[in-house]
Amino acid sequence: MKNILVPVGASENALGHLQYAVDFAEAFGAKLYVVQVYNVYTKAGTMIKIDHILEQDTLEYLNGMVSKVDTKNVAIIVKALKGKLIDTLELACKAAEIDLILIEPRTYSEDENLFLGQTSGKIVKQMHVPTLIIPEGYNYKPIKNVLMAVKSAIIRKEGVLTSLKAIKDRFKSVVNLLLVKTPYYNESDFDLNDELSNIVSEIIYSENPSTYLGVLEHYKLHNPDMLCVVRRKRGFFMKIWENSTIYKKDFDSKLPVLVLSELK
Repeated sequence: MKNILVPVGASENALGHLQYAVDFAEAFGAKLYVVQVYNVYTKAGTMIKIDHILEQDTLEYLNGMVSKVDTKNVAIIVKALKGKLIDTLELACKAAEIDLILIEPRTYSEDENLFLGQTSGKIVKQMHVPTLIIPEGYNYKPIKNVLMAVKSAIIRKEGVLTSLKAIKDRFKSVVNLLLVKTPYYNESDFDLNDELSNIVSEIIYSENPSTYLGVLEHYKLHNPDMLCVVRRKRGFFMKIWENSTIYKKDFDSKLPVLVLSELK
């Protein structure tokens, strides 16, 4: 894992989240891209060009945030990016060959009832780069135990397990695989390929209406340091992703959540 991107918002948790990102990047010897996306909404009759003003203000804010954390030996690149959130971040990830995005649950929202706010929810739901959600106030520590939960272990895409393998190799993590038999189950869903078989230490089987309910059943039993789920149309968040926001009553986690791209 060489390049990590961390979008910075204006939440009370932003500084702590940035410090976690630095600590995490240091563990991998990775380069950290600290970014914020801004947009310009023009108004009829407006004569003043404000693009450069917004860019400078954004850079000043980001540099100020970086100056307040312990940067250790991490190479940090600060960028103010203009455009629509997802399109702009996708381009930035491609240009910088980003391996992982670190986000906080609520980048801007002050609604305490939300697990994922609008901005973070869009990133998790719409982007193709693996995303690691870091809970508010969570301090960095090595990831020794991972619970990966899927309803289908079929893998047809290359590289989708790269970030999980990088975390396992770096921290010598134990990865337990939870296979959840849902109403959408097919006979081949629990067939593991060699790549996944070489990652996992134990396989647990569960029968539940959804992957999420399977996780609730086994979450505390395995006491993981990180939960790993898969982004797909009928994946982990299928019942709660009608909107970008996710409320704590529907899902909450006090541990980091790694969201992989679709396996198929």
